[in-house]
Amino acid sequence: MEKTLVHPHPKLLGGGPPMGARYVGSMVEDMHRTLKYGGIFMYPATTKSPKGKLRLQYECNPMAYIIEQAGGKSESGEGPTLDIVPTDIHQRAPIFIGSADNVNDYLAVKKNLGSQ
Repeated sequence: MEKTLVHPHPKLLGGGPPMGARYVGSMVEDMHRTLKYGGIFMYPATTKSPKGKLRLQYECNPMAYIIEQAGGKSESGEGPTLDIVPTDIHQRAPIFIGSADNVNDYLAVKKNLGSQ
């Protein structure tokens, strides 16, 4: 059963300017915007792509390295993106990447929804 997040994490409610959703379709462009203005980029696993859609070795890991060097955070939903040991050159992985605060907020919401 899939769960949909209708309300953001309570920390985000009234805790600053409202957050908008933006999707350009290019991870590099979306990550540039995230680096420049903050936020989070999410490409989760879905029913159609249960292992994620982005390739671990040449999409997720390079961006995770850049973001972590800039003080951000990158997660796969099961742990840090850079800790995934590749088993295939074209292996895919879900990714949640951006400011450490936003990624931690997402993980807290995911944990709370998982315990329901």
